This record gives sequence, structure tokens and C-alpha cells, in this order.
Amino acid sequence: MKLLFDENLSPRLPGLLADVYPDSAHVHDCGLGSADDEAVWRYARNGNFSIVSKDSDFQERSVLRGYPPKVVWLRAANCTTAEIESLLRTAQPIITRFINEDEESCLLLAPHPKSM
Repeated sequence: MKLLFDENLSPRLPGLLADVYPDSAHVHDCGLGSADDEAVWRYARNGNFSIVSKDSDFQERSVLRGYPPKVVWLRAANCTTAEIESLLRTAQPIITRFINEDEESCLLLAPHPKSM
């Protein structure tokens, strides 16, 4: 399962999550650090990646165009890299099922609200 992490996420995530999401990459690793969304979309489609982003632009693109690529949209504002890593680890079975099914183009993930 190959994830392509958008530039709004830490470039450390592919290394931190290599045990559960092997062959994943960050856009900076692919020479796409300042590329527009269309270039990232094409790269993901051609490389058989699913895009992981906090940006709603990819979610909107997935609604309009369908897939591939699939989009994992993180609704996790002000989260640390460790919190994003934990969310993606916990959601690994859900993400795997989503990527392997042909029904949906976008998966929305959000952390559980913190206790007050």
C-alpha cells in the first residue's frame, strides 16, 4: 500500500510509517514539493499511490474525477506529527479496506476529540 504524503504533512511520515505503509513517499521526495495539485494528482495516479492530505482540494478533486488516485483526507488541524502517525497507524485496517474497495474515492479521517 503506497501513500503519497502532501506537503502540508511532515516529510518524516513515510519513514515513521514504513512498517505499516511500505513504499510510501512524501511529495518532497518525489520532486513535487512546490508542484501544483494537478502534478501531484498525476504522479499519484501514474505511480499507484493514494494521496494523504489535510487539504480539501484533493477531496474536491476526488469527488469531481473519481479515482485513481484515492484520497485520504485528514481533518486534523493543529496536530503534531506524532498524532498524525498515531491516527494513520490506528486507521491502517480502515485505510487498507478503503484502498482495496472500488466504491469510494475519498476517505475522511479525524482524530478522536481530546478529553476536556
